[in-house]
Amino acid sequence: MNARTIGRTQVRVSPLGFGAAPLGNLHRAVDDGAALTTIDAAWAEGVRHFDTAPHYGLGLSERRLGRALAHRPREEVTLSTKVGRLLEPHPHPTGSDLPAGGFAVPDTLIRRPDYSRDGVLRSLEASRARLGLDRIDIAYIHDPDEHMDTAVAQAVPALTELRRQGVIGAVGVGMNAVAPLMRFVTETDVDVVMVAGRWTLADRTALPLLTECARRGVSVVAAAPFNSGLLSDPDPSDGAYFDYRPAPPDLLARARALAHVCRRHATVLPHAAVRFPLRHPAVAGVVAGFRTPQEVRSAARWAAHDLPSRAWEELETIAAGPPESATVHTGADPSRQRRKHGR
Repeated sequence: MNARTIGRTQVRVSPLGFGAAPLGNLHRAVDDGAALTTIDAAWAEGVRHFDTAPHYGLGLSERRLGRALAHRPREEVTLSTKVGRLLEPHPHPTGSDLPAGGFAVPDTLIRRPDYSRDGVLRSLEASRARLGLDRIDIAYIHDPDEHMDTAVAQAVPALTELRRQGVIGAVGVGMNAVAPLMRFVTETDVDVVMVAGRWTLADRTALPLLTECARRGVSVVAAAPFNSGLLSDPDPSDGAYFDYRPAPPDLLARARALAHVCRRHATVLPHAAVRFPLRHPAVAGVVAGFRTPQEVRSAARWAAHDLPSRAWEELETIAAGPPESATVHTGADPSRQRRKHGR
């Protein structure tokens, strides 16, 4: 895949990035062999950007990713992880992290928020040990919604100093909300923002952020292009989720109208979902979570091939139109098979 540069740094990312939360046993367990097979499939498809975090499986995702990439040429890998949650011994474990953190792993550790300078340094040191690396390509400040002042005043300067020392290659921040990301872009020296679910075929609320990033030379990585599942199915079902909740009826109708356009142009809705974020010049790459080799192969194929211009024109008409436009041309075909394509 043709790599793209992050901001004014030397860091480059493949257009499709591998989100490693599922390999931390997000919602359900994945065994070591299946995790390795999925990472190998991504590598074979040309994926060179791998994104993880201590939060993902209480360090399991980082450990698995580190082992799987250990024999790969380091200069070909772009590895991003995150700071803001320190992992510490759990004083009263219950046996599973699922109820608290959402990962099917023993809760022998707990996450303690810490966006201070010391917390950033400790977090990265622990991540490098789990990953088996002496350098992190992109260090993101992870979801500092409730700790904005500390993150701006301490976390960013700490990461900026590590960037100067060569310990990390780029400074980033990753969040779901647009307004706080805008603050980082306008007030700090970040190289990249990861915006999750806000720059997708179904949700364009990050457009002002992308415009400002393009003006300032800050790169954008668009995460969660399928919006928790709504855009991952060629034929969105009644139970489809959007942002971790059941999709509202009007949004579900719009997704089905978008899917119908894709079918008329001989492709599927998740193809458009993967390609859409890459159409903006500020976007360096898309990161999606993968659990199986088939999910990776499908997404890699979609990322490598654009849709016809006429398809985009029709998709934009539906995406930007009033809610009633989403009922046009949806049709109904009960014989279509429904298959999930990632998250």
